[in-house]
Amino acid sequence: MLRRQQGWLCVLLMVCFEAIADSGVAPAVAWDQLSLQQAELVFAGNNRDLLAAKRAIESAEADTLIAGQKPNPVLSLGLSSLNLNRGQGNKNQNGKRDLLDQTYNSAVQVTQLYERGDKRALRSAVAESAVKASRLDLGETYRQQALAMANAYFDLKLAQESLLIQQANVSSYEKTLQAAQLRLKAGDVASADVARIRVDALRASNDLRQAEATVQKAQAMLAYLLGKDQDASKLRVTDPWPALIAEPSANPAAEKDTGWLPQRPDVKAAEARMEQAQQTRKLAESLKVRDFTWSFAYQHFPGQEPGSAPDTIGASLSIPLFTNYQYEGEAARAEVGYTSAIEARERVQAAAIAEMRQAKADLDAAIDKNRRFDQSILREAQNAADAAEFAYKHGAMNVMDLLDARRILRTLQLEAVSVKADYAKSLSAWLAATRQAFVYQE
Repeated sequence: MLRRQQGWLCVLLMVCFEAIADSGVAPAVAWDQLSLQQAELVFAGNNRDLLAAKRAIESAEADTLIAGQKPNPVLSLGLSSLNLNRGQGNKNQNGKRDLLDQTYNSAVQVTQLYERGDKRALRSAVAESAVKASRLDLGETYRQQALAMANAYFDLKLAQESLLIQQANVSSYEKTLQAAQLRLKAGDVASADVARIRVDALRASNDLRQAEATVQKAQAMLAYLLGKDQDASKLRVTDPWPALIAEPSANPAAEKDTGWLPQRPDVKAAEARMEQAQQTRKLAESLKVRDFTWSFAYQHFPGQEPGSAPDTIGASLSIPLFTNYQYEGEAARAEVGYTSAIEARERVQAAAIAEMRQAKADLDAAIDKNRRFDQSILREAQNAADAAEFAYKHGAMNVMDLLDARRILRTLQLEAVSVKADYAKSLSAWLAATRQAFVYQE
């Protein structure tokens, strides 16, 4: 049972997003009987942050096409040496005035930039590293949003159970008030006692209305994360609270175990960006390798006969001279970027370890509080409330003590479900902090 419940909590990190993306068919879901696993399937296909992260991958993939292309050649057409003498025009020495015999110089030239220093390969490497980082960013987005969705799921469950407690409380007060009014008519209780019960009944009605509003807000939050805002009012979660696990701190080696750290998508994304910065640094250094531009030209210049033929060809080669600037700024900026990427990786690793420790501390506390509630607090509070009801019915307790016992029981019941929700959310946070999240792949 424990293994099964842990399994569906782990689904928030390992759900089959690929199958949904490939099929393009949303699973049939009964919104009023929503399990956590169903919620995760809907979330994986419709969450807006995941869709935005996927668009970022597609944009990065388009950049790889740009980076890997050779520079295009340039075609130039030219016309020169036009004779402005209207009398003679542009006719050649033979007096011909056909288009190809006009005495102006026409030229067709093709120019091509030739890159050296592996610039194209380095640009492609930078772009590929950016794609890798974007894919890992999607994994991190999934990890964070899946955790937020699980928290919203358990918040709605907490709101639902709190609403049931408030409904039962209102019903109990209504019955007590009806009985008290009958006893008032019979002269068994004072009117002041009935007034106190009526005040508490009205307060319970206010608490019930607030609980209804809390359910509506929790439905709206979960629906937003699922990308199903139009179905918010239909949402009702059905999974039970997860069973308690052994405290992580019970294992002294647990805190020192960081085997999960390299598998976290945010850490891997930081590694990919460090690789990208390293390739960018190499690309900046390659700018110091001179590119050259060659060109090939064909010229048609009639009227030069017999000393020269009308058709000629030519070629040229252009090489930049680094006499004023040798790309020192680009190299320095790339070096700073690489150093920043290393520091960012260390910062992400430190943040991941801190997140794990915080999640473990919260989980330990939640387990401890749940055990106290399950083993003694609720049972003792229920016994005290039952005893107060019995004593009041037999005239051994006044109404104020009865109302106090009921308020204490209701408060503890609400606190108990809140503690269960804290445990469920802290368990989800601990699993999300220490396990590898899903990474989208085409």
